[in-house]
Amino acid sequence: MLEHLQGHYAYYFLALLAVIGFYGMLAKRNLVKKVIGISILQSSIILFWLVGAYKAGGSVPIYDERLGMADPGRYVNPLPHTLMLTAIVVAVVTLGVAFALIVAIHRSYGTLDEEELLERMR
Repeated sequence: MLEHLQGHYAYYFLALLAVIGFYGMLAKRNLVKKVIGISILQSSIILFWLVGAYKAGGSVPIYDERLGMADPGRYVNPLPHTLMLTAIVVAVVTLGVAFALIVAIHRSYGTLDEEELLERMR
């Protein structure tokens, strides 16, 4: 049991980080805290993919005469890293739009509390 935990500690940490993000999104009433929860969740998912793509002793996928082509398993797959770069850009844009909407909501309604906001919108 302990060996299993030692080999997968990063996944448990990222699962905990995702739960914290979900909690921030669902349980908090302040809109800024909800956006921070979304950001934490997005970060945990990106890190999950990057940790999953890690290969101990792996090399970049450029031909290396020392490694040769006999065992392509020695090279790291660059596709997950490339996709996560795209995901990071999308996360930053999402965060910027969310904060712009929060500023507009605060200017219009004078609050960021979800319950008060729904009450004032009625």
